[in-house]
Amino acid sequence: MALIVVVSLLTLSYVGTMRIYLDQRSDMAKARADIAEREATIARLEDELARWSDPAYIKTQAREKLGWVMPGEVGYRVIGADGKVVSGEIGSIKGANDPENQSWYERLWSSTQAADQPVVVPATTNEATKVVTPPPAPSASTTKKR
Repeated sequence: MALIVVVSLLTLSYVGTMRIYLDQRSDMAKARADIAEREATIARLEDELARWSDPAYIKTQAREKLGWVMPGEVGYRVIGADGKVVSGEIGSIKGANDPENQSWYERLWSSTQAADQPVVVPATTNEATKVVTPPPAPSASTTKKR
């Protein structure tokens, strides 16, 4: 009986230790995955930084995002049937006027225009059915002169 009690106590103590060991291993696996993800992000950002040090990449970005042209070139914009500027990028014609497809200066200008035109909120059905009548005008017999 004493042997069974001793073995069960040892088993219980090892189970707790084993649980802690397994928890630590899973934490280490999560930490390794986080490290790998952050290293991939760092590599991607270093690649982007290297691209921005290239003058040809900077010229390309200025042409695409800002619409800049080189001296002697003629710049133009394509206007759609709705009167909005259509982007020259392939696949971006649909929804080119959505805020996520606009450049920062187009979003700034559209927000300025939207600020000049407030949105009218329709009245609820209860307010629309109310009829406001002015109070009756006082008659000459009810007014007293002092």
